[in-house]
Amino acid sequence: MRTGLIALALLVPGAAAAQEHDMHDMAMPEAAPTPAPEQDAPAVDHAAMDHAAMDHDMAAMPSMAMGGNANAVAGSGTALVPRAEGAMPMLHLASGDWMVMAHGTFWGVYTDQGGPRGDDMAFVELMAMLMASRDFGGARLQLRSMMSLEPAMGARGYPNLFASGETAGGAPLVDRQHPHDLFMELAARVDVDIAPGTSAFVYGGPVGEPALGPSAFMHRRSGRYLALSPIAHHWFDSTHITYGVVTGGVTARAFQVEASAFNGREPNEERWGIDQPRLDSWSVRATFTPSPYWTMQVSHGRLEQPEVSHAGQDERRTTASVHYARGGLATMVAFAAKDRVPGDTLTAWLAEANWDLGRHHSLFGRIENVANDELFPDHDALLHDQRFRVTRFEGGYAYRVPLGWGELALGGSLAAYAKPGALDAAYGKTPVSATGFARLAIGN
Repeated sequence: MRTGLIALALLVPGAAAAQEHDMHDMAMPEAAPTPAPEQDAPAVDHAAMDHAAMDHDMAAMPSMAMGGNANAVAGSGTALVPRAEGAMPMLHLASGDWMVMAHGTFWGVYTDQGGPRGDDMAFVELMAMLMASRDFGGARLQLRSMMSLEPAMGARGYPNLFASGETAGGAPLVDRQHPHDLFMELAARVDVDIAPGTSAFVYGGPVGEPALGPSAFMHRRSGRYLALSPIAHHWFDSTHITYGVVTGGVTARAFQVEASAFNGREPNEERWGIDQPRLDSWSVRATFTPSPYWTMQVSHGRLEQPEVSHAGQDERRTTASVHYARGGLATMVAFAAKDRVPGDTLTAWLAEANWDLGRHHSLFGRIENVANDELFPDHDALLHDQRFRVTRFEGGYAYRVPLGWGELALGGSLAAYAKPGALDAAYGKTPVSATGFARLAIGN
């Protein structure tokens, strides 16, 4: 049965997939050799010229299934990111009435998470995407599928200090990032023009993403080379894999409004299959796109018992984010609040950026601040259920090699933490984490 589902997702015409880390990576254009400047002539910054040209091209490029919104391109699900981030890099597999495209990434990662509760691990992430779209004149259809081989790394995922959420073997995961499911998206979207520059859309399927939060971390250019997930993942974008979702909305040049009905429960521990779809939760989101360089969203949702480790607790989740992209720079600043029903409200802040310095060099970083009460799940622990506010600082470098059909990036990052002294006994006084990676992206 599992093999049949995989084959169906890959072979059905128009099945679409999306790669989590790279939905809108931009391969830098090959720069033609230029003669050396005359002795007294000012040097020309060709990287700056390339980025300026890219900004101009992005502003003129038609968006992908975004209806009348001329200032944004697709993020994950129905989320938007600035047009200056660029459309997703894809390999075109067919032409004619259907536009069929493919994309994928392969990550080889080694991380050493510091302190007494840290761990080290080498692991591989492989994600693939197939997408098919067709224009019917006044209406557009898009079919998507997204798949991941992360379940192969094991139920406990990989080490990620101060991360929490979901379970393995019935036990809550702490200081670990759970693996994503094999099926990350199996969905369709229909856009219909309803007025000049304005369209209505419906999106949904057995696996998809509701209108809640910013574009998921692996789809943001600002987080392109950050190999590990944010520790604030379960505040902002844990609903990016939802088993059962229907979204309807209206999009125009400078705004998008939408609402979703979806399955509020996070995926279960059986990562290779598909959970039973249901529609027991709801969300609304408004996105403002004043120019090709800015995207701002605010969203709110009511989730039905999202986490198995908090049985009987629903959640009211509110998020807000601002994205900016121009030239080689992409940034995001965001806030989220999880209001457990019944229970406390936990907040998180996140800021991240990626700066392409030229054709080969990139600097990137992320700062996040989280109020977390899940660090000591053992009911006998002295600090069980106590809330601690933790800040993670991470920065790194990537060397990029354009390949024509994709990109190879080699890099690494260091992370440090600010935390209350009460956590020193468990985590050490000054834990430091190091991560190295090789990332191969297919698509240009």
